[in-house]
Amino acid sequence: MIGATVGAVARVRVAGPGAELLPDDGLCDVLISDGRIADIAPTGALRLAGDILDAQGAFLVPGLWDHHVHVTPWALASERVPLHDVSSAAEAAARMAGAPSLRDGRRVGMGMRFAFWPDTPSLAVLDAATGGIPTYLVNADLHSVWLNSAALAREGLATTDGVLREEDAFEVARRLNAVAPEDADDAVAAMGAAAAARGVVGIVDLDMQWNAESWARRVARGFDALRVEFGVYPEHLERAIGEGLRTGDALPGRTGLVEVGAMKVITDGSLGTRTAACSHPYPHDPTDRGLLTVPPAALRALMSRATGAGFACAVHAIGDEANRHALDAFAATGAWGTIEHAQLVSRTDIPRFARLGVAASVQPEHALDDRELTDSVWAAQTATPYPLRSLVDAGADVLLGSDAPVAPLDPWSAMAAAVFRTRGAADAWRPEEALPFPLALAASTRGGSRRPQTIAVGAPADLVLCATDPRTADESTLRGMEVRATLLGGRVTHLA
Repeated sequence: MIGATVGAVARVRVAGPGAELLPDDGLCDVLISDGRIADIAPTGALRLAGDILDAQGAFLVPGLWDHHVHVTPWALASERVPLHDVSSAAEAAARMAGAPSLRDGRRVGMGMRFAFWPDTPSLAVLDAATGGIPTYLVNADLHSVWLNSAALAREGLATTDGVLREEDAFEVARRLNAVAPEDADDAVAAMGAAAAARGVVGIVDLDMQWNAESWARRVARGFDALRVEFGVYPEHLERAIGEGLRTGDALPGRTGLVEVGAMKVITDGSLGTRTAACSHPYPHDPTDRGLLTVPPAALRALMSRATGAGFACAVHAIGDEANRHALDAFAATGAWGTIEHAQLVSRTDIPRFARLGVAASVQPEHALDDRELTDSVWAAQTATPYPLRSLVDAGADVLLGSDAPVAPLDPWSAMAAAVFRTRGAADAWRPEEALPFPLALAASTRGGSRRPQTIAVGAPADLVLCATDPRTADESTLRGMEVRATLLGGRVTHLA
């Protein structure tokens, strides 16, 4: 039935936005026509036509979105060495020493978190373990890369300790991700199928490349697993304007699933690399408050240009200083869009999101990955770390995502982190910032927490069948939610 367009989903229980419109919690039939919900009625009340997907009492929620994905590195992650569990520079170097080389002759590892390592990454340590094979270790936050001497020579770069940060790291990442188009597209197709198996119907792709070309090629090759909104970076903005693109434009092609998204700009670093721009110093160095990588005046000019040309703005801001400058720029330019991450926000700035109509695109799993780092490296900060409930209570629109490959592309994990603020048996971290499940689900749909996609007549038939009622699921059940089927405009993209 994969690929079939169904005429109805029968014997289902609605468990997402739209359930409040129904008279009771009984079994329903959801009729579909032309990619949209045509009717909802008690099971057996209406005659069903076409292919019928029998839900057998499963629970129906709207299709899920991941609002922040780096598609190519996430798709390529399966062929790179996982480093998320290494606990020292020596261990990371030793793992890479035994790693296979890729087709291009490089060894690439991903997911290290060196902020808490007892030893310091160095050229000497990595060279001793890896020799003359170009070796690259990408930090989990994507804002730093550790290279050996052979890799530095291959890239024509130099650094005393082998660690490149921010723009230098991004440039290396772009080169690592510039694989043959057919290889990248095959990996992206596999990623799309895996995402659909988790109930995902759409993503926001913020790859650091000219995404219009990549997605046009993928659509031509038949990619149709997901809806996609793709970002445009500042270095490509004038090209996008010159080609007549604007946010919301559909990319030409037979699927109609791919749209132009926002202009994405990165204004500070990250917590893991200790470069997020903060109002208070980092420990052990009273002069280090992180990096503001785009000065305020330049940010306002860039956002004015994008807004005038019809582009929304997606502004990466992690530290509280970066968030303040981003909000100032939205206010000064009249731009619309999102702040990406919003990991440390001043209490006085939290209400500004709603006042300015700026959505907060956040990644709840990062809060759990960074809880120890936040409590140590940001211990002296006075702003609120990883606010979720505070933003919602202030009236902001909240959108959930993963930042894959920083965290896995799995909305159920993101929702579990938002609702329970923990994994497994650990105590909840800052539980006052937890979201109730209905809000977490709403924030995982295309419209976000304030305007979620609903299961209602006229809505797109982007739907997910769940084996368990997610409204009553505990943390482990929510993370491991069994997705029985995913529909994209009524077309089956996953069936268990």
